[in-house]
Amino acid sequence: MSEPVIGSEAVTAGALTRAQLRWQYAAIHPGVYIPKHAERTLLLRAHAAWLWTGRRGIIAGRAAAALHGAKWVDATTPIEIITAHGRRRDGLIVREERIGDDEVVRVGELPVTSLARTAFDLARHLPRDVAVVHLDSLSAATGVTAADTNGLAQRYRGGRGVRRSLTALALMDAGAASPQETRLRLTLIDGGLPKPRTQIRVFDGYSEAFIDMGYDEPKVGLEYEGAHYATNRGQYVHDIGRAELIEREGWIDLRVVAEHSRRYILHRVREAFARRGWTPPSSTSGS
Repeated sequence: MSEPVIGSEAVTAGALTRAQLRWQYAAIHPGVYIPKHAERTLLLRAHAAWLWTGRRGIIAGRAAAALHGAKWVDATTPIEIITAHGRRRDGLIVREERIGDDEVVRVGELPVTSLARTAFDLARHLPRDVAVVHLDSLSAATGVTAADTNGLAQRYRGGRGVRRSLTALALMDAGAASPQETRLRLTLIDGGLPKPRTQIRVFDGYSEAFIDMGYDEPKVGLEYEGAHYATNRGQYVHDIGRAELIEREGWIDLRVVAEHSRRYILHRVREAFARRGWTPPSSTSGS
């Protein structure tokens, strides 16, 4: 057995002996055990949390997003679960909240918040920038949109974090391919620039390339370059041809790395706009 078990149930059912439970398993929650050498994946930890609630809890938040296929959720992230409050447990965030039957789906054996409820909860319980990273990934994996949560915002109007959630949901964009791209997009918006379009296709009739984000009218794009660009020779060679295609099609393509400051990024973008003689329309910050 590689899944979590309720110890008393496993022994009563004959699936494990008391000796096996003692020597081969470790308690992760009161009465709930996992194999001692099992990798503590997010799925395993979510399953264990659900068993701890007597199979009455509903997996929510970042854990729910991961179970729906979203990336960028660390395996050590606390498991958020909607259930009646019990004693505080390490690795768990218990939320005693209302939830409708139409807001719960099954992912395998586990009850999990629906896509809309998951997005809604991410937006209202997490700090804005963290929420948008997870919302972008959830949208990219599933296609969920801010509009899908409208009914929940009305249903729970006046509830905790509902008004704040609207800001994060309005910033959700399925075009972000990494947390760094999300943060770069937020830097532009918070800097007073219009919301950029993501995953811009550049095509010359024969070849195509995609720019992480940018502005179509002045043809100014931005690319976030991770560490692999400096170490992956194949990527480097590919990018030579890609850069030539983008330049031929008239784009200014700005490369951004982790060491670039917010001020420097905004300066370069505004400088590129000035070179094109383009004045961006006024924009309201996403903060």
